[in-house]
Amino acid sequence: MTRPILALTAIATLFGAQTQAEEMKMAVTTSFENSGLADVLLPAIKTDLDIDLQLLVVGTGQAIELGNNGDVDAVLVHSRAAEEAFVASGNGTHRREIMYNDFVLIGPNTDPASIAQTETAAGALQAIAAVEAEFVSRGDDSGTHKAELGLWKTAELDPATFGPWYKAVGAGMGAALNTASGLNAYILADRASWLNFGNKGDLALLFAGDPALFNQYAYIPVSPEAHPGVRNDLAMKLEGWLVSDAAKDLIEAYEIGGEPLFVFNAAAE
Repeated sequence: MTRPILALTAIATLFGAQTQAEEMKMAVTTSFENSGLADVLLPAIKTDLDIDLQLLVVGTGQAIELGNNGDVDAVLVHSRAAEEAFVASGNGTHRREIMYNDFVLIGPNTDPASIAQTETAAGALQAIAAVEAEFVSRGDDSGTHKAELGLWKTAELDPATFGPWYKAVGAGMGAALNTASGLNAYILADRASWLNFGNKGDLALLFAGDPALFNQYAYIPVSPEAHPGVRNDLAMKLEGWLVSDAAKDLIEAYEIGGEPLFVFNAAAE
């Protein structure tokens, strides 16, 4: 009786090993996580690819640093200059655009700086600085923070010279929005995180539509040549899925209050 039992145990173990999902690590931005889209994509990735995708949720700068160290298999971030530098360094294999949305300027319903009447994002920031209205900055080297700093530069203003009205909190998108809500302050956010944010308080979306607020997300596998331990096979398998019709349908169907959060724009190769 011993041998048949052992044989059955071995068969069960074998089939268990065959059906166990493979694990992959991807660093993603807090704005992507806060949007809620991950809750839609991850179950589909598990079903379609049999991959348990573990997300490390950080700002873009930290995500790329994880890639530089070979601590993740891929990154999904939103700061083109940083992404291109990551690939140029040899730590990322290539950059693949997946989807986009836009940044928006949020502020008190009363709009003390009257940014809703401005014509450009840089003009809106100039109006905020002119009256020294409270402004919350991510301050965390994230893609959103990098975009904000670029807008201040376009406005010919330097946050390093600002007074206490400018509050760099060194936090993710959700935490920064919570701070802005508590202070009734202005903040730059991505549209998806804002729509999915539940603690809006007296804040409102006051300015959007400037082409400078375009927010592209890109996927980059970590280089197996620079980091032999990464799962490049799984990273490439996931890339194929992210640019597929299955991913497109899920991304474009994801809405909050009837408003789409992302637009799929992956190009076929």
